[in-house]
Amino acid sequence: MAEVEDEIIMQHVKDGNLSEMSVLFERYNVRLYNYFLKLTRNNLVSQDLTQNLFYRMIRYKNSYRSEYSVKAWMYKMARNLHIDYCKEEKRSGELFLNTDSYSIDVTDENEGFPEEDYERLELSFASLSNDQRELIILSRYQGLKYEEISVILNQSVPAIKVAMHRAIKRLRGVYFKQF
Repeated sequence: MAEVEDEIIMQHVKDGNLSEMSVLFERYNVRLYNYFLKLTRNNLVSQDLTQNLFYRMIRYKNSYRSEYSVKAWMYKMARNLHIDYCKEEKRSGELFLNTDSYSIDVTDENEGFPEEDYERLELSFASLSNDQRELIILSRYQGLKYEEISVILNQSVPAIKVAMHRAIKRLRGVYFKQF
């Protein structure tokens, strides 16, 4: 049986069939949790942000516009939720979390690469700016297209491509400097 498109499901949600949101939750909750985990480095915060995101999606369902993909709308909302979280944490003085508590993604498995390669990559990744990390997370970890990222970040596709090229170049440079 063919999978129903996200945009059709979201239109049903907008029309008042809120139970349809469970389909989107099943499709995206792990990916969004991993997105937040890469940004916050905290399991509990990532779980809360993921749950709050789906609550916001229901609350602000009428802000969804069919000319954009549901994924782009969802990740833009996730980005805004993370920004709100960072502002709140900055006000409360707890923004800087212990990086030792950072665990692997739910779906990650260490197959084929030595552990020190993952550690070097994480150290290199941590050296990037927040904007560079977010761009790589959206593109490489979340699999979003540049067009979707441009909607989320409110930048042109060429600007996204240039920023991605610079971020990868910086990541590569830092990673190979560690030898």
